[in-house]
Amino acid sequence: MSIIKPKDLALTEEKLAPGHRLCPGCGEPTTVKLVLKASDEPVIVCSATGCLEVSTSIYPYTSWNVPWIHSAFENAAATASGVEAAIKALKRSGVYKYDKVNVLAVAGDGGTYDIGFQALSGAFERYHKIVYLLLDNEAYMNTGIQRSGGTPSYASTTTSPDGKVIPGKLQTKKQISRIMVEHEPAYVATISAAYWQDLMQKSKKAFAADGPAFLHSFTPCPRGWRHADNLSIELCKLAVQTCIFPLWEAEKSDGKMVYKLSAPSKQIAKNPDKKKPIVEYLKLQGRYRHLFKPEEKTELIKQIQDWVDTEWNIILERCGEK
Repeated sequence: MSIIKPKDLALTEEKLAPGHRLCPGCGEPTTVKLVLKASDEPVIVCSATGCLEVSTSIYPYTSWNVPWIHSAFENAAATASGVEAAIKALKRSGVYKYDKVNVLAVAGDGGTYDIGFQALSGAFERYHKIVYLLLDNEAYMNTGIQRSGGTPSYASTTTSPDGKVIPGKLQTKKQISRIMVEHEPAYVATISAAYWQDLMQKSKKAFAADGPAFLHSFTPCPRGWRHADNLSIELCKLAVQTCIFPLWEAEKSDGKMVYKLSAPSKQIAKNPDKKKPIVEYLKLQGRYRHLFKPEEKTELIKQIQDWVDTEWNIILERCGEK
């Protein structure tokens, strides 16, 4: 696939316009803008309730320059399935003028890991040709920063607050992307706005896939993670460099899903000394400050590091890099 150049982005239309009300430093608009720019065909967006929805559609205004549908928290994938099925029906009737229309479902981790999973799993089992974009900010940010299935261990949220007895969320983060691979769709990939060319190339693959595609975006939230507004892209880089969020993709080939490491993570696989310790990522976020004050809780940090190492080794093995 040809390399995408910055000037190419400048010449494409803004399908998500400026003037939205998302917070400074929010990772969502950057990711959504880039994913939409990767669509060479007309696109219809189905957006679940969440930060992206409420901040881009405050009546009577909208930031969307494409057809856009707001669905309930739990059914973005079901709505997208209906849109895709309707397009097929209209084409059969000969009343639809476009040769190809991309259908993009967008939801946060609450609407994907948890209450939206049944609709997502059903859409992929039925093999609807849609692209599902998970904006993973690791909590229910829009409704008050409650823990979700995507919240990592020992992160402090309003429903898993750190205290004298419990040091934040006790459970580990659900591996949603690997779960989606087990559905055997056409395409699954993890993406990060810090590596925008990788993000756009994977988005183009997702839109071109002959079946359902799942894009898992690492999406910092300054408000919920309690980090400085200007650190979002730095955290996106550190997540990849520490391997807490490695970049990889899985495509269907000869009836089975084949994993492949993406370039930034492959460099770490070939040069393990370049893998940064997880403490460099944790110390920049207020949701982990209880791990460092009044003294560093080395045992809990080691548990996080061990979990990262274990999950990274699973990805290395599945990508044939171990």
